[in-house]
Amino acid sequence: MISPESLQLGMMLAETGMLEHAVTEVMAKPQLLVMTEASPNAKASVKRHVRKWRHSVKRRLSNDCITEELKQEIQAYQDAVAMSQQAFRDNAKSLMKSLEGKSSFYLKARRMIEKNIAQETPMFQAYFCNKWYQHLAGAIQAAQEKELEAHKEKLLKELYQRMETYRELEDVQEHGDAEKTGRLWDLASSKVTQSDVALLKRFVAFLKDNQDLQDIAETLGRMANDVDDPSLQRSPAEELQMVEEPADNVADDIVGIHQSDHLEKLVPNEAIYLAEPALEILFYKHFADKRLLTYRMQGMQRSLRKVKAFKPESKQVDIEKGPFLICVDASGSMSGFPEQCAKAMAYALMQIAVKEDRDCSVMIFSTDHIGYELTGEDGLKEALNFLSYSFHGGTDLEPVLTHSVDLMGTDKYRNADLVVISDFIAPEQPDEVKQKVDELKAQHNRFHAINLSKYGNPAVMSMFDHVWDYHPSLMGRLLKRF
Repeated sequence: MISPESLQLGMMLAETGMLEHAVTEVMAKPQLLVMTEASPNAKASVKRHVRKWRHSVKRRLSNDCITEELKQEIQAYQDAVAMSQQAFRDNAKSLMKSLEGKSSFYLKARRMIEKNIAQETPMFQAYFCNKWYQHLAGAIQAAQEKELEAHKEKLLKELYQRMETYRELEDVQEHGDAEKTGRLWDLASSKVTQSDVALLKRFVAFLKDNQDLQDIAETLGRMANDVDDPSLQRSPAEELQMVEEPADNVADDIVGIHQSDHLEKLVPNEAIYLAEPALEILFYKHFADKRLLTYRMQGMQRSLRKVKAFKPESKQVDIEKGPFLICVDASGSMSGFPEQCAKAMAYALMQIAVKEDRDCSVMIFSTDHIGYELTGEDGLKEALNFLSYSFHGGTDLEPVLTHSVDLMGTDKYRNADLVVISDFIAPEQPDEVKQKVDELKAQHNRFHAINLSKYGNPAVMSMFDHVWDYHPSLMGRLLKRF
């Protein structure tokens, strides 16, 4: 098992300038510069994407790039450092043998041991371990650089793909208003064809011509802000409190080893350099460069600081909004104009969800139900699959409603909105489903019905908090462009 000191070595190297250099190199690519200078919205999205990548890669560089063989060599190094001088002389050749075929340090180690072990030089162990440490540091850094280069190439490929899709989607949005229609960059991870772009443009135009649908979507999206529950506050008020927090200047516990110039925390093996005049200069050099191996100390100290605290009396807070769960009736009776309305409404809610950093998923149902994650990593691809789906079959509301109610009872769906879009030509739901819906309403979840028919069953719609009727006359439909 790799020791804490060895992990600290990996962390120390990961925090060098490698990552910063990689980020600077990526952001200086001509293709990215041209795009980000032309579009401020795109520039902010690219920077956010690269920051997220940097954080993810830093964790991987600290751990993943250290192979099993390198871990074993690090463990052998730690064993050598901890040995007494006599034990080191007795085991030096077996240590050297353990490196054969596994480490590029083997030949150098063998020459050093064969030349010096018989002379019983007092400082040889410290000198040998110092050379071994330098080799390990170089090996870890080389592994990290190789791993970082692979991650950087993958990042550039993803950025170029998103740029291509982003340009295709810019024309879809009204007046290029990214705030109104959602962050395009977050949906641009998949390739789009000209037919995909044409399909999205059709629904943007449909929403523009059916403004009432857009108004319903925006009204529905604002309801999550009206919940008065302190546990849902994202930005609670601040107040001063006495808190305990970790501090490096409080020497309660030893938590690892790092390089510094703190003589009072010196690892005993480092003092071996001072016992031999020929090697004493190395000690002072490491001290001047702040490269002495010293214990990393940490403890808890009390301090007065501002902390986040929930205050129910405060109304001007940012509420944590739950996901949208949209159930769309895909029966044959919904084909034609109702089908276009249902898809356009789901698309409008997806745009609101992306803008407000909310999850959004759609389940289409007839005799069975199919799910689409519209704001996931492949959200654009999922949205296009949903918008391309042809409605047919019968209406069976109970299975999808039961499944949706079960989902709404999980922690992920706190302060969430369930939206059922249908003609509601369906039988009344069982009392068990109605009871679960009532219980979830008391927990700040909302249930909405968008009725696209004049013949919907009132008994079914009575279980919802809000019901919107949208079924323009035949003449009104003929005047719409689609």
